[in-house]
Amino acid sequence: MSTTVSGHCDGKFAELKSEFERNFSERGESGASVCLSVNGETLVDLWGGVANQETGAPWERDTLSIVFSCTKAATALCAHILIDRGQLDLNALVIDYWPEYGQHGKEHTTVAMMLNHESGLPAFREPIKPGGFYDWDYMIARLENEVPFWEPGTRNGYHMVSFGWTVGELVRRVSGKSLGRFFADEVAGPTGADFWIGIPDEFDRQIAPMIPYTPQSGDVFSDFSKKLFTDPKSAQALSFMNNGGWKPDDPKAYRAEIGGAGGIANARGQVAMYTPLATNDSSLVSPERLKHMSMVTTATQQDFTLLVPSRFGPGFMKSVDNRHLLSEGNRQSAILGDQAFGHVGAGGSIGFADPECGLAFSYTMTQMGNGILLNERGQSLVDAAYRSLGYKTNQSGVWMK
Repeated sequence: MSTTVSGHCDGKFAELKSEFERNFSERGESGASVCLSVNGETLVDLWGGVANQETGAPWERDTLSIVFSCTKAATALCAHILIDRGQLDLNALVIDYWPEYGQHGKEHTTVAMMLNHESGLPAFREPIKPGGFYDWDYMIARLENEVPFWEPGTRNGYHMVSFGWTVGELVRRVSGKSLGRFFADEVAGPTGADFWIGIPDEFDRQIAPMIPYTPQSGDVFSDFSKKLFTDPKSAQALSFMNNGGWKPDDPKAYRAEIGGAGGIANARGQVAMYTPLATNDSSLVSPERLKHMSMVTTATQQDFTLLVPSRFGPGFMKSVDNRHLLSEGNRQSAILGDQAFGHVGAGGSIGFADPECGLAFSYTMTQMGNGILLNERGQSLVDAAYRSLGYKTNQSGVWMK
């Protein structure tokens, strides 16, 4: 059955529209949106499919969904706004802003380590209480009392959900506002982004429920998944499973400020957030801060949590090419431009800015794919966008002209 794709697409990006349609006809897409702007002009804004499989409700222009770890970029941006204003110092100790954090070997953790996934708290060892993810103060107390998995600053490992509280509490301490309130006031409001870190009680918009990935015959499990399934005390299992019964589509989760994985948006909303960063218009951060945001600040051949090579800027993912590990089941790539920075979301969503070509891009969906980074659906759209802008190859691990 064919799926109607709605919206508009500049003729220059006809290949991207074709790939978006192929996602529905050939790659198991259910409901999704894709959007991009170039030099501030929205040239692609497409959506299609079903927003709710139980009711059959269509994905409409303003349909929203959980974007999981794409939220980390929104959280990081809040921190960078405060850094730019001189209110938060990357090189300062976390305890300068959050004294209670300085326990159990965490005393020398810096703000930069928090943003770089180097603070040693990718997971919580003891069980999270039921509904704990919805209780900000409880999660902050848990972080304060946690013993790091490694000496902060000596290596990095993806902070799956905890990033939202490690960085988010710094935003709260410095600004005096909750993370969600600060984001709404300083980012979503000024840019018009359809993006929330915790929806208000009166919110009545359609939020499309996520569809978990169902393992298929012939799937090869990644090293991360093997650990998750076989070692319940591993950082991999704890980072993913020790969540107090968090259900992303629980109305309580929608209202909680889960800055590491609970954001609600669509592709247009993420592009609105990234467009000022792609065009360097200084409305959110200065050119100097933007340059630092786009730099690689930590990289490793084996991320402590993901167990594959990873590359990060300060709070953002950079292009990471792990295609050579596909035969081992490690579908952990997101191949972007060299200057691009943003974040993927579990199951395959993404948002990013690429100042080199003025590109702001996002893809969101409900049908999750295999792995934590991009799968064929999202990467095919990213690839088509870069080719349409005159880029020729990504064999080096980044898109090049």
